[in-house]
Amino acid sequence: MKRICFLMLTITSCLCFVFSFTNLASAQGEANVKGGPLKEADFFTKPPGTVDEDHSGFDTWISKWYGPDGNYTNTGGPGNVIRRDLIDEGTDSKLTQVTLSTLAGLQKTKNMDEINWGDANGGPRKWTVFELDPNNASNMNRDGPVDNIDIYGILVIDAPKAMTSVMSPAHDNNAQIWINGEKWYYHPDWTGGAKRVDYNVEIKLEKGANVLLYRVSEGGGDAYMNIHFDDATHDTVDIYPDAATNKQEFFQEIDGVLPVQPVGKLTTIWADIKRN
Repeated sequence: MKRICFLMLTITSCLCFVFSFTNLASAQGEANVKGGPLKEADFFTKPPGTVDEDHSGFDTWISKWYGPDGNYTNTGGPGNVIRRDLIDEGTDSKLTQVTLSTLAGLQKTKNMDEINWGDANGGPRKWTVFELDPNNASNMNRDGPVDNIDIYGILVIDAPKAMTSVMSPAHDNNAQIWINGEKWYYHPDWTGGAKRVDYNVEIKLEKGANVLLYRVSEGGGDAYMNIHFDDATHDTVDIYPDAATNKQEFFQEIDGVLPVQPVGKLTTIWADIKRN
């Protein structure tokens, strides 16, 4: 009987350890979305298998962004704008969402004073560095209208080598993310909290500069745009903006970072930018 009890205790302990390890791995943001970037047919398809994880224990949430200093407003709801390229519309096709998510496209904003969405939708917006408090479930309001708004934020991730990373976005509500000219993420719903995550997305970073463009289209209620990466990524890469507080300082930070694109794609992107 003692042997049986000891065996049962051992099995129970092992199961508890496995369960605890599984939960720990999940809490650390183990990727549940792989195989990206998205194919065009899936650009507006919600991935299966949400995990609904609480990532409030992470201290690596991003707070600084580069982009327009105010939101696109009066959208009438995300359904009216999510398939529209508001970057293209606001720059008279000098940029698009895709080209803005490349270093070559990003550099065009250095000499571009503003993006203009017209008086009905927020008017002209300057390119600048802004901060969003990851603890604030309404951080994307930015002293403007709180409903029917759209926000864009840019990060430059400088990786010392080509590497696999895991990004964990939180948003309310509709979100899209491009990296280096490719779309990696689409989720039409809110994630349930400013630091709650539905998907941990495996991404590929190239050696050198990687440009990430994050867009959230909000309808009503809470309005937040947050993201962090796995600990190994934060320990390895440099993310900008860092100390910068405005456009000039931001470009001073990234001026030494060279563009990284596959040769074929780089030719296509440069051709697109030159046409515009």
